Amino acid sequence: MTNYQSIGKLAATFGVKGELVLVHHLGQKTALKGVTTIFIEVKRDELLPYFVEETRIKNETELFIKIEGINTKEEARNFIQKQIWLPEATVQQFTNKTAPISLLGFHIIDNGTDIGEILEVIEQPHQVLARIDLDGNEALIPMHPETLLKVDKKLKQVHVVLPDGLLDVFR
Repeated sequence: MTNYQSIGKLAATFGVKGELVLVHHLGQKTALKGVTTIFIEVKRDELLPYFVEETRIKNETELFIKIEGINTKEEARNFIQKQIWLPEATVQQFTNKTAPISLLGFHIIDNGTDIGEILEVIEQPHQVLARIDLDGNEALIPMHPETLLKVDKKLKQVHVVLPDGLLDVFR
């Protein structure tokens, strides 16, 4: 079974022919050359495939995308704020190795204890959060210099020292 990863979301329309602006977290300029299909999360946990007609770079974190069947600004508006997903292998192909999204699938180790696999990386203006499943509950782990000890890419581990009581909030 193919695993999918979110690379960002559709943030705005562009022009009058149905183009959209995709804000991505891939850590480098890209036009996603060679990607013919994207998956849009139309409802929670429901991904539908859409064919890509054209893409072009806007800046470091954004690109213009034209999707087959979306031909007007009004049709494009229906897709604003929707998450875009790609197969895991495709995401790795286009991701900068130092981008936070490259930590997907790594395990967070807190004081020597594996507390869970990183399921999602949430980039906010002032911090990066890693979403994990902690004993059946969603937990958001801050990834910043005060808590981050080291990243072991070979073992796919992120070593952290979390503040006392932080994990208790999520249990």
